[in-house]
Amino acid sequence: MNTPTTVDNKDLFSTIKLGKQTLKNRIIMAPLTRCRSDENNIPTEMNRIYYQQRASAGLIISEGTQISPQGAGYPNTPGIYNDQQIKAWKKITEAVHAEGGRIFLQLWHVGRVSYPGIQPNDEPPVAPSAIKAEGEYVQPRALEIHEIEDVVLDYKDAAENALAAGFDGVEVHAANGYLIDQFLRDATNKRTDQYGGNYQNRSRFLFDVLDAVIGVWGSDRVGIRLSPTNTFNGMSDSNPEALFSYVVERLNPLNLAYLHVLEGSIHSADEAEENSSFESRSLRNIYNGIYMANNGYNKDSAHQAIAMGSADLVSFGNLFISNPDLPERFLKNAALNTTDLDSRYGGDEKGYIDYPLLDTLAT
Repeated sequence: MNTPTTVDNKDLFSTIKLGKQTLKNRIIMAPLTRCRSDENNIPTEMNRIYYQQRASAGLIISEGTQISPQGAGYPNTPGIYNDQQIKAWKKITEAVHAEGGRIFLQLWHVGRVSYPGIQPNDEPPVAPSAIKAEGEYVQPRALEIHEIEDVVLDYKDAAENALAAGFDGVEVHAANGYLIDQFLRDATNKRTDQYGGNYQNRSRFLFDVLDAVIGVWGSDRVGIRLSPTNTFNGMSDSNPEALFSYVVERLNPLNLAYLHVLEGSIHSADEAEENSSFESRSLRNIYNGIYMANNGYNKDSAHQAIAMGSADLVSFGNLFISNPDLPERFLKNAALNTTDLDSRYGGDEKGYIDYPLLDTLAT
C-alpha cells in the first residue's frame, strides 16, 4: 500500500516516498500551461531552462501535454506523440535530473475545449456528448465507442513516449473540464451507452485510461488529478459527492503514486464550495494513499496542512511561476517575487525564465 510515511515533525521540508522514489521535500510544482512551445508543439530550449530553474521542487509536474494532435486545445502547448517531441522532452528531463530533481509528465486531452484552427484538418473537437462549451468554442461531436478505444490507446502510446523521454512518472489529467472530466460529470456526459448514465459508467473511461497507463508505468509512478467542484470550462455535476467518493474509493486498490486534488475552483479556493455541502478536500478522508492538495496554499497554510495530516504534499502554481527557487525562499522566509499576469500565457523569456533567484539578488 502506497501510504504516507511517518516522519517526526512533518513539514514542507521533510522527505516522503512515492513508491520507490524519495522526494527531497513536499513542495510540488503544479502543472502550469504557459504556451511557450514552438508552433509544432515541440518543447524548446527556453522550456528546458524554465524546468531546470525549478528543479529544487520535490516534484515537478509538467504543463498539460497533449497525447495526440486531437488532444490539443491551445496554441504552442507541447505534445508527446512524435519523435521530435520525445527528443525535446528528453533534454528537459535530463536537465532536471542533473539538478537532482524529479519530474512527472501530465497527460492531457482537452476534449471539447478546443478552438477553430487547433484541431487537425479543422475538424470539430470530440467529447463524450455533443454539448458546446461556454465561450468562443465550437460545437464538438460525440465520440463513437470505437473512437473511445482509440483515445485510450493514445494515452497508452503517450505514456510509452513519456517513458522514452526519461520522465520519472506521469500524471493523468482528469480535472478542469477537459476530456476525462467531461466523461465524469453529468453536465457534459449525456451518453446512454456503457460510458454514460450512472457515475459508475461515467467513470469507465477514466479507469480504462488508468489501466492503460499503469500497464506502461506500474501504478506507483502514475498520479491522477481531479477537480471535483471546479466550475472552470462550464463544468458541474448533480451529485459531485457521490461521483467523486465512488471514484476515489475505486482508486484506493490501484496504489497510485498520489491523488492530486484541486480543492475548490481554479480561480478561487472557496468560490465553488462555499455554497455546497460537499468539500473536495473531504476526499482526503476516503483516500488511503498519498494526497496532494492544491489551490491557493501559501507556506503557512501548506505547513499546517501537512502537520495536521490533511495533506501529504502541496502543489503550488502561481508561486512557482515567479519564484523558480520557491523551496529556498520558503526555507529562508525570503520575500517572494510577484507574478506578471500579462505574461502567463504565451510570449518570450519575459515572465517565463527571467524571474530573479535569491542568489542573484544577493550579488
